[in-house]
Amino acid sequence: MKPILYYSTNNREERVTFETALLNGMASRFGLYMVARNDIPRISTRIIADMRNMTYGEVAFHVLYPFLQEEIPEKTLKDLLNDAYNEGVIPTSVDRVFGGTHIIWLTRGPTYSFKDYAARFFGRVLNYFLSKRGIRKVVIVATSGDTGGAVANALYGLSAIDNIVFYPKSLVSDGQRRQMTTLKKNIYAFEIKGDFDVCQALAKHILGDKAFAKEIFNDRERFTSANSISIGRLIPQAVYPFFAYARMGKRGEPFIISIPSGNFGNMMGTVIAKQMGLPVSTIVCGVNENTEFPEFLETGIYTVRPSIKSPSSAMIVSHPSNLARLIDFYGGHMYDERDPVTGNIIKPGIIDRMPDMDEMRKDLFSIGVTNQEHYDTIRFVYEKYGIILDPHGAVGWRSLEVFLKGKHDTPAVVYETADPGKFPEDVEKAIGIVPELPPNMKRQAAMEERIFSIESEPNKRTEGYMLSKEQVEETKEKIKDIFRAF
Repeated sequence: MKPILYYSTNNREERVTFETALLNGMASRFGLYMVARNDIPRISTRIIADMRNMTYGEVAFHVLYPFLQEEIPEKTLKDLLNDAYNEGVIPTSVDRVFGGTHIIWLTRGPTYSFKDYAARFFGRVLNYFLSKRGIRKVVIVATSGDTGGAVANALYGLSAIDNIVFYPKSLVSDGQRRQMTTLKKNIYAFEIKGDFDVCQALAKHILGDKAFAKEIFNDRERFTSANSISIGRLIPQAVYPFFAYARMGKRGEPFIISIPSGNFGNMMGTVIAKQMGLPVSTIVCGVNENTEFPEFLETGIYTVRPSIKSPSSAMIVSHPSNLARLIDFYGGHMYDERDPVTGNIIKPGIIDRMPDMDEMRKDLFSIGVTNQEHYDTIRFVYEKYGIILDPHGAVGWRSLEVFLKGKHDTPAVVYETADPGKFPEDVEKAIGIVPELPPNMKRQAAMEERIFSIESEPNKRTEGYMLSKEQVEETKEKIKDIFRAF
């Protein structure tokens, strides 16, 4: 058999293996790596039925091995997945709430976020390919909160990887910061003055500075990223729905999946799962007040607006990165117009070939959930079922309620994506109760931190901050100091 090849959504002539796509990160012409719809492997109904007796790691193997069987030996992949999804570290459960409605709790991993699942797969598979080649990488990540902790924890202690995380000073919670700063070893947490945009700009600058990488490591390609658009973080998101279906105890009966959606990774993974043969009748895509996608689904017109703040903070996204993959899957093409010299985006979300809107509307249902409805839903679910949702899970629940018109007589599952203890103010506002801090975060609250503070100021502008030359130079000096010891 030949390996499955991945192409750029902006250049179908580029065809690469999973290993190359993972190591490259971004595809050519600023595209995203995607697998052709007809190349997505199918899973037999017998294997899907057998999943009811499997662990999460075993389910993950049956979903992911067809993508990787020509690149990673069977036993090696099993070992990697059993390590990534050790149930003592990242337990996953599916609970029936009422009627046919279930919740899959993707909230009990090391950093209490769904991002643990993809990050742990990404880290272990990247480490495998690097070790096989006998090379080492420094993974650069910018974070506004949960991503940094999940990636840092997933990469912690891996033999071929170092990790530098940039986070904005005073703009992440104490708990989120400690998930990065208390790990130490091969994890280096940098505190940056300014906002997330400054951190993102700094990460991009370091990633693109090949001369700096050559100066320190004599390796121009030493720096890489763990960006959320990586194919290595997308494919494992196809596993959740198979595991949910297995634990729901269904036998071939179509079911509904309701996904709180921001950058559309979970939703795109679920689209892939359906293509693989999982009997999904409808994918409910709930967003917050950033309603560009439901409006597009209704009208066929896609307009990007400034993002709107919301209690579901990880979903404050007006132009989802993975939307380009969804448009591609349904036969269309979306790209961002860029400055030919700098590569900066001038106009986002241009669709020059429309997808099959009829098929998309048949498969997907999408609505926006208002900020107030976040709180109303948390209160409703708690008072009726005794379950505390976080703001993101509330979006998934509310969207399903609207789709079902309140009648929970159809098999359905809602993705709960973060522990409510990470959002104490929002939960208290909704139900008057401060949720308990998760165990690992309690432990980390008493641990010593290691922080690399960048004291240089960002440049100020009318609408916020901009990365300064001084911040870049100070960061480079601190990175040099870290790796001089090697």
